[in-house]
Amino acid sequence: MSTLEFHWFLPTNGGDGRSVVGGGHGIYADPSSAGRAASIPYLGQVVRSAEQLGFEAALVPTGPWCEDAWVTSSALAAQSERLKFLVAFRPDAVSPYASAHMAATFANLTGGRLLLNVVTGGEDHDQRMYGDFLGKDDRYARCDEFLTIVRRLWAGETVDYRGTHLSVEDSTLHIRPERVPAIYFGGSSAAGIEVAAKHADVYLTWGEPPEQVAEKIDRVREAARKHGRDPRFGIRLHTIARETSADAWAEADRLLRHISEEEIERMQAGLRRSGSEGQRRMLALNGGSKEGLEIYPNLWAGVGLVRGGAGTAMVGSFSEIADLVEAYRAVGIDEFVLSGYPHLEEAYWFGEGVLPELERRGLWVDPRVRTRESSS
Repeated sequence: MSTLEFHWFLPTNGGDGRSVVGGGHGIYADPSSAGRAASIPYLGQVVRSAEQLGFEAALVPTGPWCEDAWVTSSALAAQSERLKFLVAFRPDAVSPYASAHMAATFANLTGGRLLLNVVTGGEDHDQRMYGDFLGKDDRYARCDEFLTIVRRLWAGETVDYRGTHLSVEDSTLHIRPERVPAIYFGGSSAAGIEVAAKHADVYLTWGEPPEQVAEKIDRVREAARKHGRDPRFGIRLHTIARETSADAWAEADRLLRHISEEEIERMQAGLRRSGSEGQRRMLALNGGSKEGLEIYPNLWAGVGLVRGGAGTAMVGSFSEIADLVEAYRAVGIDEFVLSGYPHLEEAYWFGEGVLPELERRGLWVDPRVRTRESSS
């Protein structure tokens, strides 16, 4: 069985700070409350630290509340030598040819340090701001066409394609990626799972309890088999890791104290308007209340009270979090995309506490060691 991979997160969505930065999925939070702006100097610190600690890549988010993912990644690529960038790949914003060309250029100029996170667009209001008026199922259908064209271009084909939403004629990509970037894809609806089954190299899910994750993995695997495919699986979580369980839960309690009931009510009302099936599942985990937020041993749903998207955190001692990682591995998870508040400090808590514990258990190998072994 292959070693686990761990990725970190770049907080371009309103900045970073010592409290939960809310917003996302159609709701907006005041970025001035974050404390640390999403600047090149600060994000560069996060990038260099993630690389030094042994993370594989950094997820660069997208949306009206974020700095542009491609511009940000390009500006930060020179801040690191090994770390990859998991960049938002949006079928709604740029044509298939231009997207394939951009990805090839970034991959080639960074030595293959590119992974792609496909974002179909989950909120109708946000999509219309971009000029996209398709409904949810049509967005997934367009995404299928987009990825079909892009993959054929990367394969060196001259593509003539006429679809319902996208068409190209005599299309040849002269700048192709030396290493084709892996496609990461999330989607909990039936339409999303079907597109993932056809195109995802890694299927991503938000952090639900292991038994719910297992059920979703089974659905994706069954759908992928029909297309002769066998994807890897990843999970998106926050983390609060400390030397003792008491210290970790004290930090979770501190984060919760900084979230007012008024803020919860406002954010929850906005998130309930989301058209995302994944967001609906996140809301069901926290119930809009500060009570009963440990939904599985060492899995805490407090972040999702005010933050759209990933709303759960692994909370506990280094060994307890390693146990939870093992529980997810047991149901089929191969990769973990993590974050924490603040992102700089929490990267060190996880990287210097949990990763060595996983290494002792034979579940993780430092990417620098893997690189040396593969080149020897």
